[in-house]
Amino acid sequence: MNNQFDLIIKNARCATAADIFSADIGIKDGTIKALGKDLGSCDDEIDAKGAWVTPGGIDGHCHFAEPSKNGVKMADDFTSGSRSAACGGTTTVIPFAVQQRGQTLKDAVADYHRKANKQSYIDYAFHIIITDVNEQVLQELPDLINEGYTSFKIYMTYDDMKLSDSDIIKTLAVAREHGALIMVHAESSDCITWLTERLLSAGHTAPKYHAESRPMLVEREATHRAITFAELVDVPILIVHVSGREAIEQIRWAQNKGLKIYAETCPQYLFLSTDDLGGEDDYEATKCICSPPPRDPDNQRIVWEGLQSDNFSIFSSDHAPFSYADPNGKQAEGKKPSFNKVANGIPGVETRLPLLFSHGVMSNKLNIEQFVQITSTNVAKMYGLYPQKGSIAIGADADLVIWDDQNSQKITNDKLHHAVDYTPYEGINVDAWPAITINRGKIIWQDNQFHGTVGNGHFLPCQKPTPARPKVHSSPFKREAE
Repeated sequence: MNNQFDLIIKNARCATAADIFSADIGIKDGTIKALGKDLGSCDDEIDAKGAWVTPGGIDGHCHFAEPSKNGVKMADDFTSGSRSAACGGTTTVIPFAVQQRGQTLKDAVADYHRKANKQSYIDYAFHIIITDVNEQVLQELPDLINEGYTSFKIYMTYDDMKLSDSDIIKTLAVAREHGALIMVHAESSDCITWLTERLLSAGHTAPKYHAESRPMLVEREATHRAITFAELVDVPILIVHVSGREAIEQIRWAQNKGLKIYAETCPQYLFLSTDDLGGEDDYEATKCICSPPPRDPDNQRIVWEGLQSDNFSIFSSDHAPFSYADPNGKQAEGKKPSFNKVANGIPGVETRLPLLFSHGVMSNKLNIEQFVQITSTNVAKMYGLYPQKGSIAIGADADLVIWDDQNSQKITNDKLHHAVDYTPYEGINVDAWPAITINRGKIIWQDNQFHGTVGNGHFLPCQKPTPARPKVHSSPFKREAE
């Protein structure tokens, strides 16, 4: 006689983006089939004993196995990166397929599928990074959107990645017409170049000067410009990795005006600061170089307030894994590299959820519904994966985290499961960590042991996301067309 369920989680204290309830969770064939009490027979049972159970985390901004220049290589591929994610309670990741200059978007996607094929422990989707806009690329976009690639990232900085204002507007127009979401890295390239040249000419090369080359005003200016372009085209956009007060003020202004401007922030803007970029001769501080850079300590409070007031829709890791003591990582340009030559990015896919649960939920800065919203549900909605992902609901994938919030510990890199030789969050105390992570009904993390199967992760074509729908549904160009 077959049992009704493959797995029942009993006595779960469930938290969703909308409410809190106690229930047993019945799982069959990788999906949630029942919520209630006394559900029936099962092959396996877990007693949650009243612990918090949340939807599996979705990290909507992480970088795995991306090509880099000058011999730099990311430490994490899909195997190590997805393993690390799962051990920290994340059950779906959305990394980036990067278009190289001169490459078609379809070739970029095909290249990335080859890197991910049968390599991921958990489910994954793709964003596409657009670096080269031309007529062929603009014509490719509608087909790719219909095939499940419904989010695109564009850069306003980095010489080998930035788009011109004209190309940004053209890309936004295609996204509006076909229902895709544009993610924007908003920093003013020319301002950064000018400041960097002045710093270097004065002999200022230490990691601390990375922050001085990218002050908040360069993020503010680019954020304002991106919002202006979105308003012109009448299309929603998501400003990614927002670091501080001045960009937040621009986003609040746009949101108060009724524009559909979404924002994302990351752990480095809550837990790191300019203090972590060291002093005049502290080159180990390259471990904390990322863009935008961490801001002054007082600014952390401003970012927390942005989360509390829902100015931020999602909370992502921006996991960009470059090892420190590695000639292919942070030290590709030597042991004392100039700040502008350091591989840009920090790891964080495993620590994202424990940091926010501990210092947000358990410190009463956020309620648990907000935690679920910004780490799972909103991410699924923003990128077209809801309701398959992002909730505890009948019919949803059985992606779940059972939390242990009774075991205070310090984050140390030797406990993590990425392939990076450091964590920027070393020594930070956390009071919660996933006790069990479940991906599509299978236990992949339990009792501090990883139980995943490589290749078990499914590629997820994304739907056209509801948040990407424009505020005005008639074309802003209709009058001219007539």
